[in-house]
Amino acid sequence: MYAVISTGGKQYRVSEGSVLRVEKLAAEAGANVEFDQVLLVGQGDSVKIGAPFLSGGKVVATVQSHGKGDKVRIVKFRRRKHYLRQGTHRQPYTELKVTSIVGG
Repeated sequence: MYAVISTGGKQYRVSEGSVLRVEKLAAEAGANVEFDQVLLVGQGDSVKIGAPFLSGGKVVATVQSHGKGDKVRIVKFRRRKHYLRQGTHRQPYTELKVTSIVGG
């Protein structure tokens, strides 16, 4: 069984037991998180599609850890204008392990 959920402005295809990184959530490590914005649930040939979300659809996941992604360099440069700005960014994330999927 698999599902497509929406969180943090992105969509993720998840299945039971899968581990994924989503935008940082305000939950402690070891806590359970429920996602009710389920767009699609599929099992074998049967697929249920929401409009836009499935009523009664729910995905439960456990927070494994929090962290920061790889460092990304930001460079703003204008040639011949004596303009150079440099910076870096590390995006925070939450690592989840999906425990159960309930189809609507």
